[in-house]
Amino acid sequence: MNTLKLHCQVDWPGFAMDVSLELPGRGISVLFGPSGCGKTTILRTVAGLQSDVHGQVEFCGQVWQDAQRFVPAHQRPVGYVFQEASLFPHLTVMGNLRYGMKRSSDAVLVELEQLIELLGIEHLLDRRPERLSGGERQRVGIARALAVNPQLLLMDEPLAALDLARKREILPFLERLHRELFIPILYVTHSPDEVARLADHLVVLEQGKVVGAGSLKELMQRIDLPFRLGDDHGVIIEASVARVDAQWHLAEMHFDGGSLWIRDTGMPVGTSTRLQIFAGDVSLAREKPSTTSIQNLLQGSIIEIANGEHPGLMLVRVAVGSACLIARVTARAWDALGLSVGDAVWLQVKTVALAN
Repeated sequence: MNTLKLHCQVDWPGFAMDVSLELPGRGISVLFGPSGCGKTTILRTVAGLQSDVHGQVEFCGQVWQDAQRFVPAHQRPVGYVFQEASLFPHLTVMGNLRYGMKRSSDAVLVELEQLIELLGIEHLLDRRPERLSGGERQRVGIARALAVNPQLLLMDEPLAALDLARKREILPFLERLHRELFIPILYVTHSPDEVARLADHLVVLEQGKVVGAGSLKELMQRIDLPFRLGDDHGVIIEASVARVDAQWHLAEMHFDGGSLWIRDTGMPVGTSTRLQIFAGDVSLAREKPSTTSIQNLLQGSIIEIANGEHPGLMLVRVAVGSACLIARVTARAWDALGLSVGDAVWLQVKTVALAN
């Protein structure tokens, strides 16, 4: 089966880890959690760079590590992207890429020209690393990692060393790699924005333990896990641009459950994207509200309730078509509304953001 199976166990001074995972062999699987939770140790174990970790690594039925064997890093078909691109300073961009290709087999899955076009580095090929910006260096580093023709791409916080502008420059290229290449990616980050925008499968780590694992959509909709992305609970919805209202500079986004208005960002009609809706921006009503400044109204049914982070707050999960939204309400408001699981409700969504 096309999966990555691993078990990592360590007992080092000041840090212990015991993690077992089975990750899909396609899409982007993100390891998410605070610094020191074990994300990079897992990545280095998969790459064969952490030989002192006890456990097993198996990819697509091939055992890379267990109690009897240890396949060295240079024999594992992986590409590795570090926080900072370690390019050879004496080589041009093209020289760095050709160096990476020396490790490729004859059956090249991704042609060099395709990589260059995908990552938008055509105009950089004759430059040396010192003449590249941070974002340009990282794109070249990603291209070089892919030039080894890997079966698996490992990315260790590739945007951590970049400022916000450079991160926004690279994220579209990562999304394009995701769409156009079929190489699975194991991606390490502690950035909620990168998770919301890139992840297909999410693993949440705390102190060397897995506290949640599954598809991004499923995990974001759960209200029983001790984690959240950023400062608030929220969900991710896949939507597409249905129409643009040029007069009011708005775009109508359709999803399986209704439509939502967001600020027009210039996306053409038909464009698919991810929307992020936070629990604090969703309120509940028994009847359809009228004469309100809130333009996004959706109808759904309550499927779960849970206590919030404060005794006076509650989290309410509401099914809207095949999607789910989470609302944060006060316990007093919940009692006044007299709602319960299974009831139909109207949701007022104050703010909808692109996942970025």
